[in-house]
Amino acid sequence: MLTAATAFGGAIMPVAITLGGLSGAYLLGADKSLATMPVTALTVGSALATIPAATLMSRVGRRWGFVIGAMPAALGGLLATYALLQDLFWLFAGALLLIGVSAAFNQQYRFAAVDGGSEVARTRALALVMGGGVLSAVIGPQTAIFTRDLFQPIPFAGGFLAISVLALVASTIVSRLRNIAPPRRARDGAQLRGRPLAEIARQPRFVAAVLCGICSYALMTFVMTAAPLAMVGCGLSQSNAALGIQWHVLAMFGPSFFTGKLIVRFGKDRIVIAGMALLTACAVVAISGLSLSHFWIALVLLGLGWNFGFIGATAMLTETYRPEEKGRVQGLNDFLVFASSAVASFFAGTLINGPGWAFINAIVFPVVIVCLIVLAWTALLRRGAVPEAL
Repeated sequence: MLTAATAFGGAIMPVAITLGGLSGAYLLGADKSLATMPVTALTVGSALATIPAATLMSRVGRRWGFVIGAMPAALGGLLATYALLQDLFWLFAGALLLIGVSAAFNQQYRFAAVDGGSEVARTRALALVMGGGVLSAVIGPQTAIFTRDLFQPIPFAGGFLAISVLALVASTIVSRLRNIAPPRRARDGAQLRGRPLAEIARQPRFVAAVLCGICSYALMTFVMTAAPLAMVGCGLSQSNAALGIQWHVLAMFGPSFFTGKLIVRFGKDRIVIAGMALLTACAVVAISGLSLSHFWIALVLLGLGWNFGFIGATAMLTETYRPEEKGRVQGLNDFLVFASSAVASFFAGTLINGPGWAFINAIVFPVVIVCLIVLAWTALLRRGAVPEAL
């Protein structure tokens, strides 16, 4: 059920990202500098809702948490449709912020997968649930292509109405979910609190996991948000842009069916390093040319890099907290990830209309280097080769 809910709930973001920037450009008219503001609002909504989503899950359980979490997307899709029909840019941005709130709840699917079982079982369950994104990769972009012109001559409005439908389908599926692991309680019935969050956050392993998660997600958001605008700006069609996002999302989630096995075999750190190498390859291809094949290959490499980097970092994070601490730690992690992604998506719009596509991809290189340095530092700490600085 988690995998099926991921398929439909996860399809919302590809629709919103594919059409969000293009819709923003349509609503703004001549000045396109704020074209990606709606996508930024989408990510801001996710960032703002991460800690409340984790807190709500810990109090009411996964099932009701997911059902409640789908409602902002259902409402946001309706508001976005209305905003496009009425030519209201800021209402449209606000609608995408609501859709982003639901995205924060959707991110909890991967944590629900690791609520129980051994470390090996949790790692494989995480990968399988993330594998539901393979269906999202088809459902989302194809939904964008086939529904965007439902309200012609107003473009894109049909795609956002479809978001409401996707949210309701995901909510219906997950309403049948049973709680996997209720909150742990002490013998006197009080809920266990665990260590202070600051103490958990000072662990070098926590720092490495969160940093790699942030960089994987932010770089993916940064390049992906700019890609549809860059493709259309280079004379390629909107359908080519949507299909590029489809191949990208397929690459994001397709490897998930075996990423867990790779983590078990090679270790979390090596998988994260492989992800960083793929992100670097994405930037190299993107800078090399502006043909359709360059864009699509770069987007595929971007998705693969995100998969290895983000899933590997998520698996690393599970080493840093106890069961009673998971809600707070997961919420903090996702807040930092989505806040960074919001900043990345905002600057993507500014930079694509300024220095351009090549400059955006050049930023990938120093970010990857920082992640590799931190991973090397934590590896040396674990071997006792350097004193622990934190």
